[in-house]
Parts: sequence; structure tokens; C-alpha cells
Amino acid sequence: MFRLRLLLATILLAACAAPAAAQELPTEGQSEAAYHAFLAAKPHVATEVRAFEAWLRRKQVHAVLPTWQLLRTATMWRECNGPPFQVPPRKYWENVAATLRFVQAHVVPAVGPVQAVSGYRNPGLNLCARGSAGSAHRDYSALDLVPLKPLDRRQIFDRMCRVHRRKGQAAGVGLGFYAFTRFHIDTRSFRRWGSAGPMGNESPCAVIERGEDPLAPPLPAPLPAPLPVQPPVILPPVSPTPQEVPSNPPPPGRSAMNR
Repeated sequence: MFRLRLLLATILLAACAAPAAAQELPTEGQSEAAYHAFLAAKPHVATEVRAFEAWLRRKQVHAVLPTWQLLRTATMWRECNGPPFQVPPRKYWENVAATLRFVQAHVVPAVGPVQAVSGYRNPGLNLCARGSAGSAHRDYSALDLVPLKPLDRRQIFDRMCRVHRRKGQAAGVGLGFYAFTRFHIDTRSFRRWGSAGPMGNESPCAVIERGEDPLAPPLPAPLPAPLPVQPPVILPPVSPTPQEVPSNPPPPGRSAMNR
């Protein structure tokens, strides 16, 4: 019986862990091997990649993250029938250079090496992947990252919130947290967001600053107030219709035929 319970617990744990990993990291279609197969099938894209890599070297940000990670699109690329990798338009390249500098100078020292799991998303893919209409991924200002060290969510909250509080405003950095250990960095504007707090709509950083637990589940939504009970409507009694009285009744004792 004990062995059976242990086996069932192991199966349940594996079933719960599988969706977590699937949501946190890209699918096998966005691996390094898949990237090289993608380029081999699209020679014109390989030419664009070489130009992009040469530009990264000139900007001295080529060693921050591998190119194949920088060109990952959305984790939902397959469901959205989009490309797993894409070279962004050249007009957006400068945006990711600023983000890479911040990652190199502040993110990696705080949480260690990171993996980029989502970068540029074209408008159609961003919409299908449920990105906001004004997403910083659309102009390649944003990277979604996952630490390579075994950090838990609270450690990531504490370290990245500290970085954002000290360095984020001067660099115009946006910081967002998603499920598991995935977080978002962009250099478009100073802001923060997440799904913590009593209502589940606050940045974990704001919750930590109040001295509360950012991992506490949101409070249950209050039940709607019961509708007031309306008293029954009591209608007044209906009076019987009086009989019609003739205007010139006959004298008593005489019938109407003898008038």
C-alpha cells in the first residue's frame, strides 16, 4: 500500500511539473538545434542574421545572450502559426541594445546567467499570443528571461525588485513578473506589474514594500450582495358594481306595464 501511494504521488508530481516547465520555457521548436535547422531552410534569413550579429558586435552587446535566444519570438508561436524565430526590422535593433546593456550591467549580477525566451513579436503574433496592444515586444524593447540558476520565485522577486528600485528609473526600465520564474525586462519606460496582492493585480515589488507576502494567494472575490426582498403587493378589494337604478321608477304597487 505504501509503495502504491508513493507511485501515485510521483505520477501526480510529474503531471503537475510538466505544465509548469512547458509554460516557463519554450518548446523544442525553439531550441538551438531548431534554430540552426530554421536557418538552413531559409537562406535569406541567414543573411539577415549575419547582418544582425555584425551590428551587435559593433554595439558591443554580442556576448550578452546567444543570437538564437535573442531571435525567439513568442512561446505560443506554434498555436499562433507564427515563426519560431524572426529577425526584427532594423529600425528596432537599437532598442534591444539598450535592454541588453541593462541585462548585462544589472540583471545578471543580481540573478546570475539568464536565458532569453521571447524577444521580438510581430503585431499579428503578439496579438495571438495575448500580448498587450502596446507591448514593448512589438518594437524589440523587451526580453522575457528565465534564470539559469535554481532560484525560487521569492528570490527572484527580492533581487529584481531591488535592482528595479535602485536602477530602473534612471534607465527607464519596465519590470514584469509572469508564472514560475519568468520575468520581463524592457527599456521603454519605468513601470512595474504582476499578479500579486490581495486583488491579484499588483507588482510583487509593491507588495514587498508594504511588508506583505507577494506569494500569498489573492483574496476570494466577495459574494454579491443579496437582492432585497420586495414586500408582496396587496391590492385593495374590488367593490361590487351597483345595480343600475331607473331614473323614473314606477310608483310602489304598480308595475311598469300600467304607467
